[in-house]
Amino acid sequence: MSAEPVPAVEGSCADGLRRVARVVLLDPRDRILLLHGHEPDDPADDWWFTPGGGVEGEETREQAALRELAEETGITEVELGPVLWRRRCSFPFAGRRWDQDEWYYLARTTQTVTAATALTELERRSVAGARWWTCPELARAHETVYPTRLAELLRTLLDDGPPAGPVTLDTEIVQ
Repeated sequence: MSAEPVPAVEGSCADGLRRVARVVLLDPRDRILLLHGHEPDDPADDWWFTPGGGVEGEETREQAALRELAEETGITEVELGPVLWRRRCSFPFAGRRWDQDEWYYLARTTQTVTAATALTELERRSVAGARWWTCPELARAHETVYPTRLAELLRTLLDDGPPAGPVTLDTEIVQ
């Protein structure tokens, strides 16, 4: 089954994919911050994901990563690092299909208190909170986490440091 193309929106690539910047935010204890999301009309259909979102207007992906992080978590004291991973994904959410080209930036912070400061209306209906996870907790988690190999990717990052260049992850298509 092929995905429906996403209507042209701000931040779309020439191929119709939504340009997205995500943040792999680590605290001084190497915990990763994940947001808890769910379908707006079905809180039982839930998952965990990294902060981030679509590029707006003329902003760079780096600017989008920092803006989204501030809006979704209130965290502004960050050291933004390199792009770790790139991923294309397609998934249904809020009654439509989202086709995205995601770049995952490494960031470090000492600021661990979170408070969403500027969620969109859709985010207010679908984001249930945030949590700092250790790598072992993430590896043992039974919840759905995106990208699906995040525990393994985080372990490699913590053991080996950032890759020399962005690693292209497998495309994920959620039906």
